[in-house]
Amino acid sequence: MGSECEVVIYHAGSLSVPFEAIKAGFEQLHPDIRVKLVSGGSTKIARMITEVGDAVDILASADYKVIDKLLIPDHANWNALFAYNSMVIIYSDRSRYADQISSSNWYEILLRPGVNYGHSAPDLDPCGYRTVLLWQLAEKHYQQPGLFMELTKACPQTNITPKTDQLITLLEEGKLDYIFEYESVARQNVARNPSLRYLKLPAEINLSAIRHAGFYRTASINLAGANLGETLTVYGEPIVYSLTMPKTGHNPRMAIEFLKYFFTEGKNVLAAQGQPIMEKVEVKGMHNMPAELRALI
Repeated sequence: MGSECEVVIYHAGSLSVPFEAIKAGFEQLHPDIRVKLVSGGSTKIARMITEVGDAVDILASADYKVIDKLLIPDHANWNALFAYNSMVIIYSDRSRYADQISSSNWYEILLRPGVNYGHSAPDLDPCGYRTVLLWQLAEKHYQQPGLFMELTKACPQTNITPKTDQLITLLEEGKLDYIFEYESVARQNVARNPSLRYLKLPAEINLSAIRHAGFYRTASINLAGANLGETLTVYGEPIVYSLTMPKTGHNPRMAIEFLKYFFTEGKNVLAAQGQPIMEKVEVKGMHNMPAELRALI
């Protein structure tokens, strides 16, 4: 089967489970089309388009601003917001102090001697920089001056991975006691492995609630920008996923067919796989979106 029958989709690692299920459903309906899925940190996969020129038909990001700031207008001209999430802590039944951790003392547990915790790399993955933002918000919410720096210093570079799925592996191997992840990923992994658990954090810091958007914005982080040497300041805000069709794609017609399925049956798959979805898809640059997709939105 040649590349003319292939849809190339780059997506956030946290979307791996539902996208595999959506791919299976789509290919069953369209046996003549092969879907190629490539997962990774949203910022990293966006840069594979902007800096390397990868031919990508669809990009799905765990942070809608990655598409806004890195792809639009040169590499894409619309951005569809379709899902949301929250930050949680995943651990296992053999994690140190697993029987003691709670939403009010988690930072005390993490800072105890011998406890290892990790997160993904902020410059490569939105989940990574959202962890850093969460720590900043926690210092203010719990009124613990210096907490952000304490959490930063106690998390060595070896506990910071390029992709979040590597964190799950380290957790399951017992090399990490706690990891910061999205709730959707936590749900998927707890369903797969009964020895895993996850801790929901207060809405004031877990980046899930529109009503706390003002407080979230008091946290910020500087990241590498779209071009070498540039920096980009990201502020805390509610977690919203989005997707687009990059201009580098070779098969826009088949990408549209996939997205027609995604915005109908695919949304049900996302919800069934533990990924919270928005009641109504919001499209930035709607007039640039293919007419067949606009009709569905």
